[in-house]
Amino acid sequence: MAAEGTYYVPEQSKLPIIVGLALGLSAYGAGQSMIDGSYGALLVGMIVLWGGLAYWWNLVIKENMQGLVDAQLKRSYIWGIGWFIFSEVMFFAAFFGALLYVRTIALPTLGGWGMGSANPEEWGGFEAAWPLMTTPDQVLNGENAVMTGPEQVMTFPGWSNIFTWLPLWGTLILMTSSWTVHVAHHHIKHGDNRKKFNLWLGVTVLLGATFLCLQVYEYYEAYHHLGLTLDSGIYGTTFFMLTGFHGVHVTMGTIMLLIQLLRSFRGHFREDDHFGFEMASWYWHFVDVVWVMLFFFVYIL
Repeated sequence: MAAEGTYYVPEQSKLPIIVGLALGLSAYGAGQSMIDGSYGALLVGMIVLWGGLAYWWNLVIKENMQGLVDAQLKRSYIWGIGWFIFSEVMFFAAFFGALLYVRTIALPTLGGWGMGSANPEEWGGFEAAWPLMTTPDQVLNGENAVMTGPEQVMTFPGWSNIFTWLPLWGTLILMTSSWTVHVAHHHIKHGDNRKKFNLWLGVTVLLGATFLCLQVYEYYEAYHHLGLTLDSGIYGTTFFMLTGFHGVHVTMGTIMLLIQLLRSFRGHFREDDHFGFEMASWYWHFVDVVWVMLFFFVYIL
């Protein structure tokens, strides 16, 4: 148990360097996979990254279980997760900013330059309208002049089949999961029932996994039946950029909550000591808020 007024400082470790290099390799590998379809660097980077993080988290958990974590260190943890979530807010703000810039500035500007309906023959029929499934150079070169636009099935209004309801179902699932994780937090915070905590946390993990399954199905339908791909103009790029990165964050959040559930089964949490779960629940609420914004700006507007 840490003595009053002390601050636990762990031994020097190479884990931050290893995890940082693995993260950089993963980013490089992700870029290579998009360029030439090679996944070697991405696979190695992800294996080292998640292996390093798992070992690191295991050490932190052991330190906490040994009573080495005092109040001051816990406050540093709170600041750490706070800045991490803030960085994630700015991460998505950049992508939402790109979407709004294209829709409200770039596209109207192209139309004002005469690339819209005022000169349909000169510009090959290009229309400065959203969603934009082709780029101006594709239209001029006769590429993808006629495509199945997502406006028929991806956005409000005019939904006509079950696929078009997938984003709405996903929204309801994530909003429900925010409530279930809050209920789980209530039970562990007040220490009234560990079984109820495990139950509601398990339901939250199941809802997160269900959302991911719906997104995989949505991507399958988009690619194979709707003609909506990464090559489908700026709409395809922004659509998969926003929903794809959000899907990655949902995956991370689901894994984090699953780890907390496994820890709870081993009796790790107490009424006054459950920061690991609190951190995961804060992150989960952030992911849910991002999806609500994404649902509004990408699927509705």
